[in-house]
Amino acid sequence: MKVLIAGTGFAGQGHVEAFRAAGAEISGIVGRTPEVVAQVAEKMGIPYAGTDWQQALDDCKPDIVSIATPGGAHYEPIKQAIAAGCHVFCDKPMTDRADTAVELNELAEAKGVKTAYAASFRYAPGVLHAKRLVAEGAIGEPTEIECISHFNLERDIPFGWSHRKEDGGGRLNNNFTHTLSIACTLVGETILNVAGEVRDDLGRAPIVEGVHNFATRRSFIPKDLDDPSLKWGESNVEWSYTVMAQLESPMAAKPVSVLFKHGGLVPRFHEDHIVVYGTEGAIYIKGHYGSGALYLNDGQEWREQALPADIEAQVPDVKGETEQCWHYLARLFVKDIAGESVEPYPTFREGSQYQQIIEIIRKNGNWTDVSGL
Repeated sequence: MKVLIAGTGFAGQGHVEAFRAAGAEISGIVGRTPEVVAQVAEKMGIPYAGTDWQQALDDCKPDIVSIATPGGAHYEPIKQAIAAGCHVFCDKPMTDRADTAVELNELAEAKGVKTAYAASFRYAPGVLHAKRLVAEGAIGEPTEIECISHFNLERDIPFGWSHRKEDGGGRLNNNFTHTLSIACTLVGETILNVAGEVRDDLGRAPIVEGVHNFATRRSFIPKDLDDPSLKWGESNVEWSYTVMAQLESPMAAKPVSVLFKHGGLVPRFHEDHIVVYGTEGAIYIKGHYGSGALYLNDGQEWREQALPADIEAQVPDVKGETEQCWHYLARLFVKDIAGESVEPYPTFREGSQYQQIIEIIRKNGNWTDVSGL
């Protein structure tokens, strides 16, 4: 299978490696800056480098396209790829708006192409282990999930797509998408209800030229933030959120309550974690995406659990949590396209659903005025 990649940064290069590991051929890569895309193509041994997406589709004739650009740049390339009959692998967020995400899902279904939505930390080893324990009844009926993260991101990271709603920025798009996917894979994919609020705690960020890779942006923080010649960009999207949800679970008689709490700019006191509570115990996983050690409480005490050998064998042998999860999902996607039987994975259906949920939360319309009581 031939794959065309959109994006030359951390995600684009990660998608290249993931699809190669899945047995696919990378036929080309497209970016916005000619010098950068040429350098990445040469470094990674990709035969075709371009800046015109439609031309690349015509020239490379890929079976699969992999979208690894910021969310605000997803809509047109995906629409063109679907029209060309390509299967589409897309990083989160799906797009910057709910209506365009819904449209792309409908177009893909009508065209009959397969899609994958890379809210992919559901494939972290600890999450896979917890999913099995819940299914086996290790904690009885699941009743509640808690997803807590405090990133303490540097406030002066250079202004870019992550600061702009129209470019797919914000912590709901780039954090909540993963934790919602994790909660769904743990207890059930049906989302019944949601309520939440968001805050923009940042305000502004310095404008710095030359930042091409999301993963290295910290190294571009200006040394003198009081320099009068420094220009600033205004943030228009959330950096913190609190969300509550109810999920229907085939393993529980009542809906499972879920709390998603994320502070993007504040220091953590306790470690980030995911906890699944049940009627007969609980599972605790260290890390904001469940990539750390897992502990099981049978109602008496917490005991660390070793990762089962068969799950460990499934984990791609690559460095980095994000990269491992891309590899896992790309492997499923390629096998599915090839006609092999695979477990269900997130598609544009979930991506469009998550985008609609994000817009609901961003309205901050869930408050009940009690000031007059």
